[in-house]
Amino acid sequence: MNIHFIPRLVLLPAVVIAVAVSGAALAVERLKVMALFPDKAMVELDGTRRFLRAGEPSPEGVVLISANARGAVIEMNGRREEYQLGASYGGNFAETAVREVRIPRNRQGAFLTLGSINGRSTEMLVDTGASSVAMSEVEAKRLGIPYRLNGMKSTVRTASGFANAYQITLANVQVGAIELTNVDGVVVKGDSPREVLLGMSFLKRVKMDVEGSVLVLSNQP
Repeated sequence: MNIHFIPRLVLLPAVVIAVAVSGAALAVERLKVMALFPDKAMVELDGTRRFLRAGEPSPEGVVLISANARGAVIEMNGRREEYQLGASYGGNFAETAVREVRIPRNRQGAFLTLGSINGRSTEMLVDTGASSVAMSEVEAKRLGIPYRLNGMKSTVRTASGFANAYQITLANVQVGAIELTNVDGVVVKGDSPREVLLGMSFLKRVKMDVEGSVLVLSNQP
């Protein structure tokens, strides 16, 4: 019996080493957050999509700690970090490599999406013909923007002609994972435009690509 038992003791460290080496090879180089749900997340790990549930490790050893509509806490490569929807992370994961938003074209041929201004949600229509982020007086009031107090009176040209307006600076404009500060805006007197126009004061600060019927915005230069 000793003859059979001794080789097993010798082989055991080798097995442990093989497992450790295999685990090290699974270290993730790049993660992208594709979709978020309560305590669930769809992510892309080095090009492979994984559906994560809180507390259940992926084959790569990535563990979802928690998730909601705003972001996910993920433990990966021995570190626990918070990741946002649409963001792509690489390298040491300390910095965001790419933040990307994909906006599908609707039946009317327009790119309509949900964003936020100063932390309040609003529908946005991508409009490369608008020089600034533009909104109606009605929408500005709903968003709590003090345009009369902080804005400068001006006149703008609309599809219906000239209209009185206020030039303002928006502290924060966010679309998906892309967030910009100090964005030029304009508030047009009345109830038009119906949606906030996501104009060039925002769009010129991001990269725009069209892939088929999808507009891709990213923070790449």
